[in-house]
Amino acid sequence: METKLLDMNGKEIGTVKLTDKIFKQKTNEALLWENITVLQKNQRKGYASTKSKNEVRGGGRKPYRQKGIGWARHGTTRSPIWRGGGVTFGPKPRDYSVDIPKKKKRTALISSLSAIASENRVIVVDELTLGSPKTKEFAAVLKNMQLEDKKTLIAVEKLEKNVRLACRNIPNIRIKRACDLNCLDILSADYLLLTKKGLTKLEQRCSTKK
Repeated sequence: METKLLDMNGKEIGTVKLTDKIFKQKTNEALLWENITVLQKNQRKGYASTKSKNEVRGGGRKPYRQKGIGWARHGTTRSPIWRGGGVTFGPKPRDYSVDIPKKKKRTALISSLSAIASENRVIVVDELTLGSPKTKEFAAVLKNMQLEDKKTLIAVEKLEKNVRLACRNIPNIRIKRACDLNCLDILSADYLLLTKKGLTKLEQRCSTKK
């Protein structure tokens, strides 16, 4: 499989080969669902916390006598059935993270890359460098590639300061190292913009057997 190789002006300067073992595989929807579910669970922050009746302040004195007034008996005003009382079975801080085998992660990544490659949503650029961290300059690069209104994931070999700062104010643009990509990142984007070195790094990662 081959695709066009563009420069920062959006002009075609050649072609680049996309490895069939990475960009031309059958989409495994069940495995993608499993990986995306795990990734979303791992993003969840278990910070929610409530207080039980033993942790709520106050309520040390019995509110009224046990018998003789016809009311239900109560030993504290911090019981869960009282206003201002504790919470029954409320959430407590916990870890929602789930692990998944590396082989499944790699296979899901390859499956997602193959899915977007089959729809011609992979773009390869020769290099992506800026002389200064100006958003206007980076927006012009995206416009040259007709990506100004698209949700785009940019994958590079390493994060350069000027590019990282220039693109952070542009809506729907994410930039990551190619070695950090996952199937959720790829499937959430309209287009995947790879630098030539980023493509090499991605292919090395997907071809490893570890």
